[in-house]
Amino acid sequence: MKSLYRDDEAAEYVRRYPNVAPELALRVYTSRLIGRDPALVMHGGGNTSVKGNYRTLLGEVMPAIFVKGSGSNLDAIEPAGLPGLDLEYLTRLRALPSLSDEEMVNQLRTHLFVADAPNPSVETLLHAFLPHRFIDHSHADAILALTNRADGEALCRRLFGNRVGIVPYVMPGFALARLCAEVFERDPEVEGLLLLKHGLFTFGDTARQSYERHIALVTEAERHLARESEGGRKLTLAFDAPADAPTLAARVAPLLRGMLAEATGDADQPRRRMVLEWRATDEILDYVNAREFAGLALTGPLTPDHVIRTKALPCIVAEPAWNDDRELEEQLAAAVTTYRHAYNQYFERCSTARGAAKRTRLDDFPRVVMLPGAGLFAFGASKKDARVAADIAEHTLRVKVQVHAAARYEALPEADLFDVEYWPLEQAKLGKTREKLLARQVALVTGAAGAIGSAVAERLIEEGAHVVLADISAERLATLCDDFATRFGRDSRHGVVCDVTSEAGVRQLFEEAARHFGGCDIVVPNAGIAASRPLEGLELEEWQRVQRVNVDGYFLVMREAARQMRRQGTGGNIVVIGSKNTLAPGAEFGAYSASKAAGHQLAKVAALELAKDGIRVNIVAPDAVFGTDKHPSGLWAEVGPDRARAHGIDPSRLEEHDQARNLLRARVNGRHVGNAVVFFAAQQTPTTGATLPVDGGIAAAFPR
Repeated sequence: MKSLYRDDEAAEYVRRYPNVAPELALRVYTSRLIGRDPALVMHGGGNTSVKGNYRTLLGEVMPAIFVKGSGSNLDAIEPAGLPGLDLEYLTRLRALPSLSDEEMVNQLRTHLFVADAPNPSVETLLHAFLPHRFIDHSHADAILALTNRADGEALCRRLFGNRVGIVPYVMPGFALARLCAEVFERDPEVEGLLLLKHGLFTFGDTARQSYERHIALVTEAERHLARESEGGRKLTLAFDAPADAPTLAARVAPLLRGMLAEATGDADQPRRRMVLEWRATDEILDYVNAREFAGLALTGPLTPDHVIRTKALPCIVAEPAWNDDRELEEQLAAAVTTYRHAYNQYFERCSTARGAAKRTRLDDFPRVVMLPGAGLFAFGASKKDARVAADIAEHTLRVKVQVHAAARYEALPEADLFDVEYWPLEQAKLGKTREKLLARQVALVTGAAGAIGSAVAERLIEEGAHVVLADISAERLATLCDDFATRFGRDSRHGVVCDVTSEAGVRQLFEEAARHFGGCDIVVPNAGIAASRPLEGLELEEWQRVQRVNVDGYFLVMREAARQMRRQGTGGNIVVIGSKNTLAPGAEFGAYSASKAAGHQLAKVAALELAKDGIRVNIVAPDAVFGTDKHPSGLWAEVGPDRARAHGIDPSRLEEHDQARNLLRARVNGRHVGNAVVFFAAQQTPTTGATLPVDGGIAAAFPR
């Protein structure tokens, strides 16, 4: 690990933030240097501080500490992410014999200089009780690879000598802050404090000194690990997979996702699902396919705070029966059941021992599943949460392999892990966040880059769904994916180029949905084309082309949706984009109207067949949607002139004509269609087999 500190960059940060003290600007700079290296910190882990002054409204200058606040990540922190507190007051708290976590938070909150500042780190008092101007704290992988072993403390003393003070594990809070201050005061010449099974603190008079001390100590740890690895034990291959990891992952992901969906007892929303992040790098496959896999995997996390994201242990199947689907499903079900039973025993055991009877038990489902041949499956309430769990799990297995080279990996006892997983400060957050209407669900929309598809996908994302965007146009799909990533975040969508008339292509589309998000809960068959010709002028090939896309395409998408939803076993919604033309066809629009009528009938048959599996099938029947400049309708761009001729009007008046013919004189747009899809997808009513017109009221299309 090398120092990334550059004098010119540091000076640029001072210029960038002219309204804050230079030391705070430099604190932001080196905080980002630490936060950008995942070998040091991940996803909000670690914290930094700087001591300086704060000028009050009355002009008084007060000693202050600026420390990383809750919700800020070091890799992108801004000055506002380092709230200032009254340092003189905080240092006086050290004289107290004890301080509960709740009262500590209260004291921190009431001694902020800015009332609406984020909550300071729970390790603020540790930073305050140490005298140094700059302090850096990380959970460096290399440091944890030294401390998380049976002889970790002795090894660290040999390796670092008197450069660091060694602090035994104590849960973050007041007691740890006082202990760290005492360890430092016994040897004030140390460059940092090494907290066993927790991480590393370094400090200095300047931002550069504290940061570079950190880098130097981590580098020393990395060099030692490299020496151990060179002559140490290696993992030995024990599992030979019958197929490649992507193929196996696509098979198993929907099964796992269904097994990890929590029953709610609500007939309208019966399952509380999770979203998947799947990984199968060479490093991960070497780990899960190794003889040592189970022995390493079924040991605790690197640091106790990881349990909040991953729980203490993964769920594993040591020898998956990939060649027997039925046996494989039974293995997975048994593994999940065993995991849940063991988790509940752990909760009862630890809550009794800790006197924590009033704590709310969290769900008992694993967050990480590891399977030889297929890799690592991480689950969370969102794709982002799943990705965080996967990142932590990946770093964890890497450190365990490093330790295995020369020692036995040793995590904290389960009681210490329980204290963090069921920390009152974490428990206080339960139930405070209201999830969106379609949170935890995965939707798949075909023809996603068009006027209707893009608007439907947008509404689904706005309501919390993760959306697989499928379209035949790679260029238009890429533009849409970029747009949604900018507006909603990269985890909100996943694009797949797909020709819905290809049986293999549609199968691969759903396999990709399984690998990326775990499966699908909402499927919107929407891709369609049209041809506007009088019957006597309609060529057979043109007729068949419309039927291939609008009928065969809907059939293939609905068939694969049914297969995947049944594998998940959690129900679902298929919302077919139909047309008012089914009930009110137009002259010279025979191929399109007939194809849409077929799609309607197919949807109603699917509703009959799939209801027993909790899968609802409904139809949205819009009138013409012309789209926007950003997302125009390819269908109307192609057939618009011919439709205008059929109506005997100028093409420029076609949209006006369609608007004038409905009872409400409404201009039907894609968001209206999206709203209807959301209605069905949210299961607001117990409805299947229904057709919902979105046409402004066309009397000829009234259901009858």
